[in-house]
Amino acid sequence: MTHFARSTIIIAVFFGIDKVFAFVRQLIINNQFGLSYELDVFNAANNIPDLLSALISGGALGVALIPVLSEYMEKQGRAESWKLFVRILNLAFIVTAALAVVVAILAPVIISNLIAPGFPPDQKALSVELMRLDLIAIIVFSLSGLAMAGLQANQHFILPALAPALYNIGQIFGALVLAPTVGYTISGFTLPAYGLGVHGLVYGVILGSLLHLGIQVPGLLRYGFKWQPVVRLRDPGVRKVLWLMGPRVLTMFFIQVYFVARDNLASGLTEGSITALNLGWFIMQVPETLLGSAVAIALLPSISELFNRGDRDKFSETVNGAVRAILALTIPSAVLLAIGLEPLIARAFPAFSASDVALVVWVTRLYLAGLTGHALLEIASRSFYAQQEARVPLYAAAINTGIFIVLAIILTQAIGAGGIALAGTIAFTGEALVLLWLLARRFPGLARSRATLLRTGIATLLGGILVYALIEWAPIPALFASLGGMLLGLALAIFFVLPELKDFMRLGRQSSPDATPVIDSPAPTAP
Repeated sequence: MTHFARSTIIIAVFFGIDKVFAFVRQLIINNQFGLSYELDVFNAANNIPDLLSALISGGALGVALIPVLSEYMEKQGRAESWKLFVRILNLAFIVTAALAVVVAILAPVIISNLIAPGFPPDQKALSVELMRLDLIAIIVFSLSGLAMAGLQANQHFILPALAPALYNIGQIFGALVLAPTVGYTISGFTLPAYGLGVHGLVYGVILGSLLHLGIQVPGLLRYGFKWQPVVRLRDPGVRKVLWLMGPRVLTMFFIQVYFVARDNLASGLTEGSITALNLGWFIMQVPETLLGSAVAIALLPSISELFNRGDRDKFSETVNGAVRAILALTIPSAVLLAIGLEPLIARAFPAFSASDVALVVWVTRLYLAGLTGHALLEIASRSFYAQQEARVPLYAAAINTGIFIVLAIILTQAIGAGGIALAGTIAFTGEALVLLWLLARRFPGLARSRATLLRTGIATLLGGILVYALIEWAPIPALFASLGGMLLGLALAIFFVLPELKDFMRLGRQSSPDATPVIDSPAPTAP
């Protein structure tokens, strides 16, 4: 197994830990509040703060920063790369804080006219309160999101992968201790309860953001980070990052428009629609994060280095291996989970009514139809950013947003909340396929996957039949039939796609020693 493959697996393991905590959080929150207006408000209020995080401290700046930091370390050394990092970090914090103040002032207008026009006045007022509180966490994330990028650029992935789990622990504390009026009893010990209701969930988010940042600080110090009060907008490195960031910001903006439009449309549907869509999205994101995000995060620094060295063949081979691995793993996962989903939802959320369970299952299955598309989009977009090319993903995201909004309006009128999920699946999958096609024109053979699709199709068909048969005819409870069937089906699918998995484990084997990812080694000496 190569270092790249090990990096991916380590990231996936820690993301798995994160998803366990996230699932516990969802269990507690959804069983405590149900598909209620309070939870709809909580989810809707997160939209604009999440947008700020994605544009500045999260995906936009992080993805734009990593290729430039990799180039600096390759050509000028780690010390210079940290100087650039500090300037970008300070700039991101200043901009995020300024925008947070503006959003806090305009929150009533944003909620009433953009996020949730279908909410009654009392829900709009509560949304404004929660949004303003959420902005505190986003200011913290302006530092924490870039800390992740700085460590990943140094090919260190453990602490960035562990940080989301700490974020979820903060939210669990809010749900278990701050929100309820009666304390939970665990192993005979009753936790205190502060009765803050949905406000307690937001305080948990703030606590989680502080933990998210705190766990990464030792890693930054270990790799020689030293903070300085400088920005220097005229610095060539800062300008290069901002030049890449401009299109990336717009790209992330268009991606985040999806969530704003989703909640805008769902706010006029039946109570609980926003929460059902949010829960369905979360369930789809579990395998997408473990497979798509883990591969993409480990991929970006590696292919950035390959591109900087001019090794086009290795670049194409590495991306192709990632694409085939994604296809081989996500297609069976989506189908097996979709078939076995209903018993899991019913058991996990006993507070839900039969109609609530049916709604969540319906939208989740429609989201799962786009699992492969979402995972491939992460690979495709990062393949462009590794080339320091941000305009193509921008144009694709803009077109995707327009397609989604039109489809969502049409489909929502026809099939309700499920129409929003289906519109997203169609739009994001189409965007991924277009980007891969454009990459294949630059790098012939990059998207070659015919044999993989054939094996994966056979594996998925057989695994799906197995899960369905066990649920329908096995003389055991539906929950155990579902879980057992999915595990057996996945094992069967893996047997068929072993060639793709073996190829993935060998990716990066011919890379030079300088490209070796640092997983958990002694602190390097600054050049």
